[in-house]
Amino acid sequence: MYAIEINNLTKVYVNSRGITDISFSIEEGEIFGFIGPNGAGKSTTIRTLLSLIYPTSGSAKIFGKDCIEFAPEIKKEIGYLPSEVFYYDNMKVIDLLKYSASFYKKDCTKRIKELAEIMDLDLTKKIDDLSLGNKKKVGIVQGLLHEPKLIILDEPTSGLDPLMQQRFFELLEEENKKGATILFSSHILSEVQRLCNRVAIIKEGRVVTVEKISTLKENNYKRFKMETADIVDQNFFQMMGVNNLEVKGKEVSFLFKGNINTVLRKLAEIDIRNLWIEEPDLEEIFMHYYEKENE
Repeated sequence: MYAIEINNLTKVYVNSRGITDISFSIEEGEIFGFIGPNGAGKSTTIRTLLSLIYPTSGSAKIFGKDCIEFAPEIKKEIGYLPSEVFYYDNMKVIDLLKYSASFYKKDCTKRIKELAEIMDLDLTKKIDDLSLGNKKKVGIVQGLLHEPKLIILDEPTSGLDPLMQQRFFELLEEENKKGATILFSSHILSEVQRLCNRVAIIKEGRVVTVEKISTLKENNYKRFKMETADIVDQNFFQMMGVNNLEVKGKEVSFLFKGNINTVLRKLAEIDIRNLWIEEPDLEEIFMHYYEKENE
């Protein structure tokens, strides 16, 4: 059974971009990345999935149950962290978390203390006195205090300093080891690259591709960098599979997808002083997908 199944999910707005025919599935126990720039439709997809807004067409299921029909029942199994968190300013952190815990029929007291310690969160402070980063920590604890089976995170690291980000990632990895499925939405590719098994790339409200992270990085994508003995006309490097070509004097770089022997045979025709062949980072691959869509 899939933890999440999204089929042709569409949300139409009159004056702004929504989402169109979004489809992907997430297996139980998976950490799944959902990436794209701000405004691409990540939050709209998540809010529709959570029945916070209703789709124009299409459907979504969580643990095999329709997201709209079984919304109250499903929400008990979900931990959700929105991209921006807003609270009653006069409440103390502990009171807010106890109030949140009261919606679940279990004692979350020990778990709240554990999470607050991990995230270095002062439970005695008023919400109004917290920085943006500390408010985000409250949201993290709130989303995880009932030990949900599904954790949905929308741009979760904004406001967190690097140390807290590291602790947060370790916390998510621990939750995943215990069996939680995680949907991790972000525009920061290094985060997705570190955490996720698979990823959906969204652009202007549409999913461009769904791939394994390992496939995105290793599916014959290579970054070539070289120093040539003489200046070579850039037309020499124009061949099938070459993208993002940059020629600056005797320095050449490009992203290549295809049979590496093809490009090596071509390069054997020129005098090369130095050659580097590297795994490209996800950022380069991500931009390549966007450029490819614009062709």
